[in-house]
Amino acid sequence: MNENRKLKRRWRTQGGAPLKRPMRKWSWLFMGPVLIAFVIGFVWPFIQGIYLSFCKFTLIKDAKFIGLGNYLKAFKDASFGHSFWYTALFAVVSLVLINVLAFMVAYFLTQGIKGSNLFRTVFFMPNLIGGIVLGYIWSMIFDGILSKYGTSILLESKYGFWGLIILMCWQQIGYMMIIYIAGLQAVPEDMIEAAKIDGATKWQTLWHVTIPNVMPSITICTFLSLTNGFKLFDQNLALTGGQPFIIQADGSTIKTTEMLALNIYNTFYSSNAASKGVAQAKAVIFFILVAGLGLAQLAFTRKKEVQQ
Repeated sequence: MNENRKLKRRWRTQGGAPLKRPMRKWSWLFMGPVLIAFVIGFVWPFIQGIYLSFCKFTLIKDAKFIGLGNYLKAFKDASFGHSFWYTALFAVVSLVLINVLAFMVAYFLTQGIKGSNLFRTVFFMPNLIGGIVLGYIWSMIFDGILSKYGTSILLESKYGFWGLIILMCWQQIGYMMIIYIAGLQAVPEDMIEAAKIDGATKWQTLWHVTIPNVMPSITICTFLSLTNGFKLFDQNLALTGGQPFIIQADGSTIKTTEMLALNIYNTFYSSNAASKGVAQAKAVIFFILVAGLGLAQLAFTRKKEVQQ
């Protein structure tokens, strides 16, 4: 009996250390397979991709190191420059529209409206549809409308741009709405009650109490909207395929609705044997761009978060 009491006392004072030590000892056994899969599936291909961006190759086995030649070609490529500015404009517009509309929907659905759970489900459902399918569905919708005016989404760049914006908003608003609802439900009720007692209007309460407390959700949604806007590929491929295109004086073509991811894809699978290395260099530039913007955005919005 005395021995049992001593063991129990030892367990309480040391916080379970006698059992934690064996668990730590065998933790690598459970983490090992996941770590190996991560290295094989992500780390090694990432390192190999960076190396190939400095090579001329058709197959990985015949890669020949050429230095910064691929990067110079990538920066001189007019289509890549056009895709960058087109993608940047798309990312900014979609970021603002998606987050403003998603926050508005989330705010109204947390005001005790009847059937709010049904509305949440309906708004979220478009996010479950694949991007390729979604692109083809909306291309038929847009062409059905624009055909009455003698045009098509593939004939004018402005229709392609706003078509992609509408598609992206329709797909992403429901997903961001769920995150905003979680943030709105976490706002302390006593702060809202205190604002009402002090005579604050609904707009003042929203601007000075609700939004500062929802900043963690705004940080997440802004990050997802920004990165999704830059990484958009399948919807772009299915809806416009980059069309229409402009023929340059040197004979090259610029696809006016082609975004960065689609530009890299088209470069890699072009008929030019030397284009694979250039496409790989574009992919590295693309990664640095998206990672840099994402980290900068996270650092900026986290400064605005309220510590509760």
